[in-house]
Amino acid sequence: MAKLTIADLKKIKEKAHADAALRQGEQRAKVTVHMGTCGIAAGARVVMDSLMAEIAEAGVSDVIVTTSGCAGFCSQEPMVTVEMTGQESIIYGKIDANKMRQIFKRHVLQGEVQTPFALARG
Repeated sequence: MAKLTIADLKKIKEKAHADAALRQGEQRAKVTVHMGTCGIAAGARVVMDSLMAEIAEAGVSDVIVTTSGCAGFCSQEPMVTVEMTGQESIIYGKIDANKMRQIFKRHVLQGEVQTPFALARG
């Protein structure tokens, strides 16, 4: 394995700070990926990876990403909750990577709730 240089360490530090910034602060949107045991078994890690890739591609820094445990609807996992500032939260169920991309692009970025995937409001 090659030795890490100072430049490599700086890149790692910058990426860690950018990832942490998505999980802190007051922003316009908060996206929670439910990652209890049932959610992970159903594919929540793939959903999280898809979400993080979309955020990076869009270059947005005003979206908080969090995780939570089981929400009690194991049959609907993987689940994602989107909370937009000033609006009621939306819980989405049976989410995969493609649905997560659509939810991010249309709900988080454009404000359009994706009713085909929505389980509950508020």
